Amino acid sequence: MNTRMRRAAVAVAAGAMAVSLAACGSAKEAGDKTKESGAPAAGDAIKVGLLLPENQTARYEKFDKPLIEKKVAELTGGKGEVVYANAKQDATTQNSQVDTMITNKVNVLIVDAVDSKAIAGAVKRAKDAGIPVVAYDRLAEGPIDAYTSFDNEEVGKVQGKALLEALGDKAKDGQIVMMNGSVTDPNAKLFKSGAHSVLDGKVNIGKEYDTVEWKPENANTNMAAALSAIGKDKVVGVYSANDGMAGGIITALKAAGLATLPPVTGQDAELAGVQRIVAGEQFMSVYKPYAPEAEAAAKMAVALAKGEKVTGVTTSTVDSPTAKGVPSVLIPVVSLTKANIKDTVIKDGVYTADEICSDKYAAACSAAGLK
Repeated sequence: MNTRMRRAAVAVAAGAMAVSLAACGSAKEAGDKTKESGAPAAGDAIKVGLLLPENQTARYEKFDKPLIEKKVAELTGGKGEVVYANAKQDATTQNSQVDTMITNKVNVLIVDAVDSKAIAGAVKRAKDAGIPVVAYDRLAEGPIDAYTSFDNEEVGKVQGKALLEALGDKAKDGQIVMMNGSVTDPNAKLFKSGAHSVLDGKVNIGKEYDTVEWKPENANTNMAAALSAIGKDKVVGVYSANDGMAGGIITALKAAGLATLPPVTGQDAELAGVQRIVAGEQFMSVYKPYAPEAEAAAKMAVALAKGEKVTGVTTSTVDSPTAKGVPSVLIPVVSLTKANIKDTVIKDGVYTADEICSDKYAAACSAAGLK
C-alpha cells in the first residue's frame, strides 16, 4: 500500500469508527472468554483467511483489505497473519479459494461472497474442518458464525429519497429507469427493496434492470436500451445502485445527446463518482464508512479464531435463508452530495481535495468550495 493509500486508510479508521463501534471493545475484551463449540483455541499467532469478491470496485483493495490487515495486526500484537485471495467476480474460483484456505489450516475465514448461494457448500466444508466463518459485506448462506455489513435496505431508501429530492415537482413528469445490482448479490435485493419502498407510487418506472455482475458496461447497454424504448426526452431520473454502474449510465446518457443529464444516484463514494458529483453529472452517492465494517470483521474473526464468543462485538442479529439469529454488526450510511463532500470523504481522509480536484475538475471544485 502506498503512502497516500495508507494515510487514507488510517484516517478513515480513526474518523469513521465513531459512527457505530465506539462502544465495542477489542476482540480480546469482547470475547466472553467462553469457548465457541467447534472453534479451536489459539493464541495471537493466528491465520485469518480473507476472501474478497472482485477488484473492479476500488474499495476492496484500497480500503477493506488494508483496514482488516491493520486491525488484525493490532489485535494480535503483530503476530496474526492475513492470508488473502480475490475471486475476481468468479464464484467457482472463490469456492476453490475456500478449499485452499482449509488446506492451509487458517484459524478463521472472512468471506465476502461473489454469489451468496454458491458459497454455502464451501462455508459448510470450512465449518466441518473446524474453521469459523465471518460473512463480510454480503450475507453468505451456509453455517456462518457472524456477519457485518451496512444496513442495506436503508442504502436503497437513502438513494430513493435522494432521487425524489432531485426530481422535486418533476417526479411524475416523465419516467425513471431503475438499474439494480446483480441477482447473485443478496445486498442488491435489499438495495432494490429499500429503493422501491420509497419510489413506488411517487415516480413512473419506465424500465428496470438487474445488472449482470454489477458491470458498468452492462449498465451502459441497458441504459441505451431504456433510452431507445422510452425516448431520451422522457427519462427524468435514473436509480443506479452503485457508482460503477452510474458511470456506464452517464456515458449512455451523453451518447444519446442529452443536453441536460437527469439526476443519477450511486453508491460507494468511489473517486470517479465523487468527481462526477462535483461536476454535476451524478447527483449523489452513498458513503459507507469502511473502517467500522472492516474493524468489526477483524474483531469477530480474531475472537472466533481464539475460540471466544463475539457477543461483545455484535450489536444485533440477522437471518439468512440458511441460518437464523446470526450475530451481526450493521453500520449506518450517509447520503453523499456536492453539499457534504468536504464533511464526509475529505474530512474522514478517504480522499484529499487534491485527489478529487484534478485539472479536469478544478473549476467545478472551485465553484463547490473544495479548493
